[in-house]
Amino acid sequence: MIRFILLQNRQGKTRLAKYYIPLEESEKHKVEYEFLLLKMEFSNLSTQVSEEFSPRVTFRTHKVIYRRYAGLFFSLCVDITDNELAYLESIHLFVEILDHFFSNVCELDLVFNFHKAIIERMGELEKQD
Repeated sequence: MIRFILLQNRQGKTRLAKYYIPLEESEKHKVEYEFLLLKMEFSNLSTQVSEEFSPRVTFRTHKVIYRRYAGLFFSLCVDITDNELAYLESIHLFVEILDHFFSNVCELDLVFNFHKAIIERMGELEKQD
């Protein structure tokens, strides 16, 4: 099950966050900061390790599946037993949908023109599974 989705740029600024579990505002900020530290850590690892590096990091009692597209990190926090490949495919599909919706999506589209209905729709699809 998806716990939350975070889209952050290279500087660690959160561009989009959707939480599917109840969290206090202070806890959300703490999670986003921890993700910034994780992002810096796996950014360094991915440049040092070959293509066999897995896009997965353990986060508290869950795991983070992430993928970088251009200057954005798309991260999903999921249960430890969930299928990584399915979530990587979901991230890719989400990026393709954004690209189609915005005609070559960029970070500014997400900041100024993003309709939250797309993220909410992904959550509904997750609940159906």
